Amino acid sequence: MYHIAIVEDEKECSRQIQDFMEQYQKEKSIPLKVSVFFDGTGLLANYQPVYDLILLDIEMPGINGMDTAVRIREMDTEVALMFITNLAGYAIRGYEVEALDFVTKPISYYQFAMRLTRCFRRLNKRKSQEILLSCPDGVKKLDISQIYYVEVQNRILHYYTSQGEYSLRGTIQSLEESLPAASFAKCNRWYIVNLKHVSEVKKNTVVVGGYELEISRRSRAAFLQSLAEYVGGMG
Repeated sequence: MYHIAIVEDEKECSRQIQDFMEQYQKEKSIPLKVSVFFDGTGLLANYQPVYDLILLDIEMPGINGMDTAVRIREMDTEVALMFITNLAGYAIRGYEVEALDFVTKPISYYQFAMRLTRCFRRLNKRKSQEILLSCPDGVKKLDISQIYYVEVQNRILHYYTSQGEYSLRGTIQSLEESLPAASFAKCNRWYIVNLKHVSEVKKNTVVVGGYELEISRRSRAAFLQSLAEYVGGMG
């Protein structure tokens, strides 16, 4: 499922986009969750990085779409942005906030569907590399490659990453289901390691992102096999 936000102050245009979304998901059998806002302030209030795509009208009263996009980028570097405008000249400024595309008014369904398909194609590549962490202070969107390892203690998952440490409730089963099996392996019952960041294996320990973790006797053979397959697959 894709979570999409529509930010459009003209109610007629907003309704048209929502209708296009409904038509698109019926035609393509792609489930969409759509949130509607009528100004940038509404979107930015208590913003959480849970959206896959934000459709932004550029010309809005108060904070305009371009300034809204700048604020979004300060909090969320991953969400795809698509601008709705009748002024092609805004395209240059769109590069400043890494806009994925533009939809020009008046909007036709063909134009809209074509751009949405192109956007989802890019998102598919990106989504397979990301997970959402429901932390106590909000939702964190994390690129899987940034994870060094995850420690499991009393139903608490501790993520050690290049962006810092995050802790949340969860089970080892749910953790394993969320991570690609070819890139992660257990070195003992408490640690799941990102094989990408393994720099050294000693007799009973593995060095991952500068951390030294124990390899249990029971897990050693399977862990080394997974590591060998990962390294071999890189070639």
